[in-house]
Amino acid sequence: MPTFTPLQRLVVSVAILASFVTFLDGTVVNVALPAISRELGGGIATQQWVVDAYLITLSSLILLAGSVSDAYGRVLVMRIGLIAFGVASVAVAAAPDPLILIIARAAQGAAGALLVPSSLALITATMRGEVQSRAIGVWTAFTTGAQLVGPVMGGMFVDLLSWRFVFLINVLPIAVNLILLGRLHLPAHQRTTKVDWWSGVLCAIGLGGLVFALIEQERMGWSAAAIWIPGALGILLLVLFVLRQRGSDAALMPLSLFNVRNFAWGNLATLFIYAALSLNGFVIGVYLQQGPGLSATAAGLASLPITILMILLSSRAGAWAGRLGPRLFMTVGPLLMSVGAALLLTVGVEFDYWWQVLPSMLVLGIGLSLTVAPLTSAILGAIDENRSGIASAVNNAVSRVAGLLVVALLSTIVGGALDLNGFHSAALVTAGLFALGGVVSWIGIRRTPVEEPAA
Repeated sequence: MPTFTPLQRLVVSVAILASFVTFLDGTVVNVALPAISRELGGGIATQQWVVDAYLITLSSLILLAGSVSDAYGRVLVMRIGLIAFGVASVAVAAAPDPLILIIARAAQGAAGALLVPSSLALITATMRGEVQSRAIGVWTAFTTGAQLVGPVMGGMFVDLLSWRFVFLINVLPIAVNLILLGRLHLPAHQRTTKVDWWSGVLCAIGLGGLVFALIEQERMGWSAAAIWIPGALGILLLVLFVLRQRGSDAALMPLSLFNVRNFAWGNLATLFIYAALSLNGFVIGVYLQQGPGLSATAAGLASLPITILMILLSSRAGAWAGRLGPRLFMTVGPLLMSVGAALLLTVGVEFDYWWQVLPSMLVLGIGLSLTVAPLTSAILGAIDENRSGIASAVNNAVSRVAGLLVVALLSTIVGGALDLNGFHSAALVTAGLFALGGVVSWIGIRRTPVEEPAA
């Protein structure tokens, strides 16, 4: 197994901590949603907006952030993102009503957009081959672990203190990473000179309008002008965004990237897999509290087996994929997760975690461990290192948009209420999405010589 140099270890540490805060904050909120709703009001719509306000700005601006990262330097962009994320987190914790909370969550997402593409770009630009695959595996283990341990930490804060403290968890990793960034000295990389700001505006407003319509249509109906006008405008702006990418010499999402087979098919697999992960995380965190009546801490602990398996297996899966190719792992992993999601159909009125939920968590954990590092490595390893920032941004945007849309459709998926029937409906949809991810990977992914940068 390849070893890291001191510089590579520092790069991996910085990348992990930078992404840690965004992944943590994206999932830690799930177990806090019932408490937020009880204190501030608003029901399931407020719960959806607390999640999606963060994902809208994160998803829509992450492409712009990838381009800015390549243009102005990854370390500088990461430093700005960390500081802004810390300030926004304090604003979320102090929010007096749902509107201020949602606005502050949107600001958090905007800051988070600066962090994820910069962090992965540091890895893909400084390492290649098996070392890169292993580094991505380590990054995956800890950042995905952050997504999964987040509900545990969030539940403890909700039960012992207040939901407001949930959003202050990331202050320490932000401070540590700012110190590490000061010690990271990298050779100057070739920087682009243009950033397509207008494309960023089209993407942000387009996604915002579409998601607003998807969430609020349950309350107002599709025939309401306040629903179909923002929805139609959002779709129009997103179409214009894609068309602009064809003619722009500084495209935020260069369509030529999708001419690379593993990049195109890998992102399609990402869409299905991360939609399933987002849906599963949301319904587990909320239903176990509102249905069986578990405490926030217990609901968070429900997913702990996934975290443990991710930490134990992801690094090895990344290294194996570097030697054997990613196709097998990206097929078997999602199919295992599909089985794990289907096992949640055993949850009944008489609730028993050990027989109804734990088996699902174990199977999901093994499948996720086999999937995420090979998926990331297959996508980013196929792209030239000079475009690593934008390639990382596109892949992360796809994963965030997947979560954004599936949460926006939550009311439709669960039939308007997250009761037992709604929970079972969500489990079926989750299983189907995972299965699609595995099938797409088997059809589209091929092994490429990762030792040489792709043209």
